[in-house]
Amino acid sequence: MSRWRLRLVRAVFAAALLLGSTGMSAYAADTGTGSGSIPDIVQKTTSSVVAIIGKPTDSGTSKSWQGSRYDLAHGTGVIVRSEGYIVTNAHVVKDMRNLLVVTADGKSYNGKTTHYDEESDLALVKIEASGLPAASFASAFDIRVGEPVMAIGTPLSFTLRNSVSSGIVSGMERSVQSKYQLIQTDAAINPGNSGGALVNMKGQVIGINTMKYVEYGVDSLGFAIPVDTVQYVLDQFFKYGKVKRPYLGLELGESWESVVGLPTDNGLEVTYVEPDSPAAKAGVKQGDILQSVGSTNTHTLVAFNEALKKVLPGETVRLGLKSEGLLKNIDVVAEEDHSSGTELVQAADGTYIDDDQGKTQIGDSHFGWSMKYSAGLIKANQSENGNQVVFIDAKGEYAIQIAIQEKQSLNLSPFSLMRKVGADYGDTVLEKRFVEQTPYSYAKLIAKTEDGEYYETRAFQKEDQIYSITLYIHDEANYEKAFKRNSYLDVLDSFVLAFDPDASAMKDISVFQNQTTITSEYGISFDLPSEWKEFGYGKELSFSSKDGEQTLDVRVTSASSGDTLKDWVSRQESMIKETYVDGYFTVDGPKETAAGGVSALEARYETTMGDKWRVDRHIYLIKDKLKYDFQFNYPKSAKSEDIDGVVDGVLKSLQFSKEALNASIGFIQDEDDLRDKQRTVTYSSTKYPYSLQVPEVWSWSSNSVYDDYGYGENYKTFSFIGGSLGVTADDSTKLEDVLSKTEKEYKKNAETDADYVYESTQEELFGTTVQKYALKYKTKSVPYTSEEYLFQNGDVVYTLKLRINDAVKTEEQWQRIQTAIRSLTFEEKSAQ
Repeated sequence: MSRWRLRLVRAVFAAALLLGSTGMSAYAADTGTGSGSIPDIVQKTTSSVVAIIGKPTDSGTSKSWQGSRYDLAHGTGVIVRSEGYIVTNAHVVKDMRNLLVVTADGKSYNGKTTHYDEESDLALVKIEASGLPAASFASAFDIRVGEPVMAIGTPLSFTLRNSVSSGIVSGMERSVQSKYQLIQTDAAINPGNSGGALVNMKGQVIGINTMKYVEYGVDSLGFAIPVDTVQYVLDQFFKYGKVKRPYLGLELGESWESVVGLPTDNGLEVTYVEPDSPAAKAGVKQGDILQSVGSTNTHTLVAFNEALKKVLPGETVRLGLKSEGLLKNIDVVAEEDHSSGTELVQAADGTYIDDDQGKTQIGDSHFGWSMKYSAGLIKANQSENGNQVVFIDAKGEYAIQIAIQEKQSLNLSPFSLMRKVGADYGDTVLEKRFVEQTPYSYAKLIAKTEDGEYYETRAFQKEDQIYSITLYIHDEANYEKAFKRNSYLDVLDSFVLAFDPDASAMKDISVFQNQTTITSEYGISFDLPSEWKEFGYGKELSFSSKDGEQTLDVRVTSASSGDTLKDWVSRQESMIKETYVDGYFTVDGPKETAAGGVSALEARYETTMGDKWRVDRHIYLIKDKLKYDFQFNYPKSAKSEDIDGVVDGVLKSLQFSKEALNASIGFIQDEDDLRDKQRTVTYSSTKYPYSLQVPEVWSWSSNSVYDDYGYGENYKTFSFIGGSLGVTADDSTKLEDVLSKTEKEYKKNAETDADYVYESTQEELFGTTVQKYALKYKTKSVPYTSEEYLFQNGDVVYTLKLRINDAVKTEEQWQRIQTAIRSLTFEEKSAQ
């Protein structure tokens, strides 16, 4: 690794260490009056504020990017009950495990998230403690714009916990990337302050800090969740264990004025009504304008959500609507919204925040090396195939790079191995020699750069691989201090070409693993076996096993208004039944199942063309107006346990993420919903004067033969499942020659194969006499019907050739084909 790149890694890592992650005995309002000095207020409130630190869950698709023991996330929390309940932001703990909570007096407790609500961005963390100082909450009616406030939290670094910043309430009822209203403040809120307290001059909490705007030229723009929303969520947490939200089944759109922030009397347009939803049952229709919920006017989505805070599932809510120009009130019985539930990944009780605790050795089981794993050593980077890895010291004093060169010549001489180590141009060589030792000798180089950095490289050979390990010491003063230099060399000297998989103290960083995580801009992620690969042209989510026998296609389209999962699956089943002849397919399902916490339907369609059977196993689900079809295709003869393992792995690992969903995704039409088997389109040749009407669901392809002017095509194919119809036009031959050649081919095949029985007849078609060959045959156990029509029109010889497998030769399909053949028409060629 070049030195400039190493310095870049050091700088990025240092920034990461600094930033980290952004992360009521009764919680009734405190009505105390009066105010004291700021130090008195801080002393009164800061004891109720805690710091939360933990391990971020690995969201990467490659093991090479898994974090180290210093890869930590942190945020802030507020004690709301003395027996150890702490409120914080949901985004603080969402991707955090091995929680550790540190109180203002410096005591540490293992924590666990017990309640979680992503919609409000609030969560509860529980620690085993009692007698904790619970915070006092202000009344929502007492909060005023302009009043002084302080933000207490853990900005930037965990070492800065319980920091205090001051400012004022800059605004109320703000709608900023939130489902509910927020408080705006100019008190400094930095990464790590999330989940902390925004307090007034009485020492009362008026909000939970949640976010700030970070952009060049933007200053002092922070936001907090107001106390009324906090109390609403906490009430439901403690009563029901979750937030029980009402579900009406509406998708709403804001007016242009609302989007840009202009005052408006315009309501919310109903853009979608879920079928069988409470709103649908009450008569709400797409295109209606929602004016009010109860007594609350609803000009914005935030106002709509605020109004629903007063409604529990099972209660009746009155909606004021403008429908077809008329104002009316509709009573809707709310159901419960189950769409916002989220499962958190957290370590079991008793695990350590340092999940490398007890690991004193580190290495790679695949490449077979290991070395000492000192407490300050951090894996900063690793190549995708694991053949290069960079470690840096937590203090930034040194770095170690290990690189493996594969497929080298065996048994290199000391001279050849010495050539594997060399100083960069302009560096001063301090030592270079070959070191004999057992079991592996090595070439050694020590050099100094013009910038005063020192590095030592050692090159070993093991079979056909060269292992290079380089120690970089960034500060010349540290190299000159013997005790410092020796501590670095202690790690370097511990490097060996061996890996003990049974050693409990060994940490394995091999990137080779059993699963690969697939992510998509459609807001989904799931795991597949690592040997599965992406395949296909233009297919975004298509994968196959190593041998290509098993495939997965994920098809994403939009759900039309009023469509249901059951209706969608029924249409898919009908398509199979309409395509295949009885005896060539089976249908199993649909059966209720679940995927990613979402209700789904599973159906299996087994089909064959007469030889081998294949299975299409579909998992259908609808989430957030998108339809997801997971189609697994595999031979019926495949081992069921292997297939079940892949399918179960995908379904159990499937996750939906609103953050990962591309916000630019609009309506994706499901073409199957527009499919009309009876509709035809006209194809007209660009050179030869013929036209043909074929079903629009057929696909087209052509083989072109160009004349001197670059025009013309002599062969066109129209394909469908299990067959095709081809048209050949040839103006360079005679009809009698084509007939003679074709007749010879049929006779030859019949003479060599007794099952090859064809019929030759003449028919009057297309305004002329046509020679027709009809054949029923079987190739590799696939029975099919073939018809071939040969004739001449003008100076062009035409051949129409039809082939259709018996498996799909339904009466309806056969009639469509015959209609398409007989639709062939000709026009007189214009004089040139």
